[in-house]
Amino acid sequence: MGAGMAGVQTAVALREQGFTGDVTLIGAEPHQPYDRPPLSKAVLLGKAEGSAFDIDFEALDIELRLGCEALGLRPADHELDTEAGPVPYDVLVLATGAEPIQLPGAEGVPGVHLLRTLDDAERLRPVLAQQHDIVVVGAGWIGAEFATAAREAGCAVTVVEAADRPLAGALPAEVAAPMTAWYADCGASLRTHARVERVEPGAVVLDDGSRVPAGAVVVGIGARPATAWLAGSGIELGAHREVVADNHLRTSVPDVYAVGDCASFPSGRYEERLLVHHWDNALQAPRTVAANIIGEAPAAYDPVPYFWSEQFGRFVQYVGHHAPADTTIWRGDPSGAAWTVCWLRESRLVALLAVGRPRDLAQGRRLIEAGMPMNPDILADPSRPLKDAAA
Repeated sequence: MGAGMAGVQTAVALREQGFTGDVTLIGAEPHQPYDRPPLSKAVLLGKAEGSAFDIDFEALDIELRLGCEALGLRPADHELDTEAGPVPYDVLVLATGAEPIQLPGAEGVPGVHLLRTLDDAERLRPVLAQQHDIVVVGAGWIGAEFATAAREAGCAVTVVEAADRPLAGALPAEVAAPMTAWYADCGASLRTHARVERVEPGAVVLDDGSRVPAGAVVVGIGARPATAWLAGSGIELGAHREVVADNHLRTSVPDVYAVGDCASFPSGRYEERLLVHHWDNALQAPRTVAANIIGEAPAAYDPVPYFWSEQFGRFVQYVGHHAPADTTIWRGDPSGAAWTVCWLRESRLVALLAVGRPRDLAQGRRLIEAGMPMNPDILADPSRPLKDAAA
């Protein structure tokens, strides 16, 4: 259930791995299945009409049922309840992704937008084309990417962030600090410690009483797994409302798997449960699900997470998973155009953030996967290839 990247790749992987049974891909949106990253870039700016996957579903004998929303699940009956009626299954894969969190009190307010779906991007295209004054609520990844596109379109952009820095939920203060200047560099205004009190016609009112002019408001304050429809199903959900999967991506009920943004999984590599809301996870995990459905030998899923973001003329990549106690090592000057931050745990590289240094990212990913001890002195030298730091 779900026709985004995770659902599509699961269906394709089943065929690639030799599954010959019926495969049905059910999606809530009416559109041909599409990729999401271009929505905040090419589609939003009118440089592309869409981002449909280049997949011949008919040739793969994959049945599409689009515009069909899931309403509930009855595992005891092996049936999925949808708007079009019950759908029986032998094996079900939950791939419903995540949904954006709306600003409290802004539901239904004219001029307030979210950016998650193709329809969202289509509604925002004329807003950018008309060069409205835009307020972006939230300086996370999606907020930065949208602000970048809006500035490219010629809009005046103010980003308001309740925390003291951008990316407060993703990166430590010392790592996020250099990114603050990127907003001004591209002509956007960033206001931190700025909590939205309410949205009025033509303005956003902050909790200090100040008013920020807004022809349109775009909310980017996070996303949560789209799992409300599973209430009462017996599927175990975690603290973030995500489906709790095991290391084979099986859920708490028989014959039901979960993959992508809607599911967490235990990582032996990082010794904690991970909930990864990124494209690469939705691309990689379906291969494990398909292998386990076919059942020749149980396959475990324990990836090195990876994601990227294009913002303010910079290509930002992150690989791995870090914790507050991990040691931070810098490669390069963060005031410059290219630099890297590494995180070590007991001398081993566990995560890496690369800004404009794709070679560091590629080499670091392999070193994280290998779990090799590192030489901190060599690691800190940006003139040396990162792989030279492997002890």
